Amino acid sequence: MAEIVNLRMARKAKDRAAREAEASANRAAHGRTKAERRAAEAERERLLHRVESARREPPREKDAN
Repeated sequence: MAEIVNLRMARKAKDRAAREAEASANRAAHGRTKAERRAAEAERERLLHRVESARREPPREKDAN
């Protein structure tokens, strides 16, 4: 015997699955969250500051010649 299916619930489940698939594709397309971007930027700035503070002399300016 076939299983009895509530068509309204099946339709809603199908719609939810489609929306989730679209959301997943959008997450992949648009990359990281704002928090992740900010954390990466802060880490980059921290490392840059660490390297710059370890310099023995300031960077030289290039000659205008």
